[in-house]
Amino acid sequence: MKKILLSFFIIFTYSNGYAQFYKSVLPSPDFSNALEKIVLDFRLDYHTIQVDSLVSHEDGYEIYGSSVTLPGSTDCQIMRFHSVDDTTAAFQATFYQGEDYNEAVKAYQNCIRIIKRSRIHWIDRRIINFGGKEESSSESVPFTVSVLRITDLDDYRYKNFCAEVEIRGDVTGWQVHASFHYKRSDTEGPTE
Repeated sequence: MKKILLSFFIIFTYSNGYAQFYKSVLPSPDFSNALEKIVLDFRLDYHTIQVDSLVSHEDGYEIYGSSVTLPGSTDCQIMRFHSVDDTTAAFQATFYQGEDYNEAVKAYQNCIRIIKRSRIHWIDRRIINFGGKEESSSESVPFTVSVLRITDLDDYRYKNFCAEVEIRGDVTGWQVHASFHYKRSDTEGPTE
């Protein structure tokens, strides 16, 4: 009887520890599901997740609310641009806003980590994810951006789609944002 109880205890401890390990390494299913909705809705220029208009700017863009929020973010919005070169939309989530640089760096690194580790179910049911290099931030540099792109995807609509995670500092403090949008390649020339 003692051997059976000991066996159950060992199995329980092992499985609980195994689950905790993956829980600490992988993003939550809620985050992956929300990210999947955002990525898939990019094909539709974010129209199906866009809600009421929040702000209209004279600079040629409008800000809308989003029906999808990324867990851990404090604000999610859709920015719709109206320029000759760019009529697309961008999804932006705020992950940190405050005065503590070290907390901002933690939020920046964590945001990159969970985006890269999220598993997105593509239209044809295969799993895709983001890849890319994390750019190191420094308190003396007020702006750092890491660009992540979807790996192993041959859909032309996503050729220039990316996730940009930025840490930005100014007189009001530090902010960490993740934006999902169309980004022209640095080697592309201007549009005619």
